[in-house]
Amino acid sequence: MPIAHGAVLSLCLLAAAPMVSSLAPALADRFGGAAFAAQSCSLARLDIRSPAGSGDAVRQSFSVEIADTHESRARGLMYRRALDPGAGMLFIYDRPQRAEFWMKNTYIPLDIIFADDHGRVTVVHENAVPQDLTLIPGGEGVRYVLEINGGLARRSGIRPGSEMRHPRIADASWPCP
Repeated sequence: MPIAHGAVLSLCLLAAAPMVSSLAPALADRFGGAAFAAQSCSLARLDIRSPAGSGDAVRQSFSVEIADTHESRARGLMYRRALDPGAGMLFIYDRPQRAEFWMKNTYIPLDIIFADDHGRVTVVHENAVPQDLTLIPGGEGVRYVLEINGGLARRSGIRPGSEMRHPRIADASWPCP
């Protein structure tokens, strides 16, 4: 559940389905080069790549639902029992802020990926425990949060410094073409 400190208090309760296997190699092959670009930069997809200058060439693409209002962020994926392996939810805030999540009423583990105003990943919380009320801090300056199935961030090489690309990330480090 995200809790934005300040003027707005919003809650996010999510559920997802367990992964059967790692999708990183399949997605990297499937969405490499021109094919990757063709799948990219639609409102229904979020792309994420290895940190700039890291020497890695890992890229992922997720189909995403957008949570960009107080109500949609509060509802999130609450009470759902499944999330496709290549899917997630992208939380978008109007401005960078402090954000925290919890897992009340969330039925399976999730990876919670916090990013700044440029879509750069700042914090990756892996395998958030279902139904746990412990706050998961994303820190200050959070503008975007991606939630995906638990364990997928590590298998996909997503870590602080990774860069997100989506049409709603206006000032992205890795912009849409």
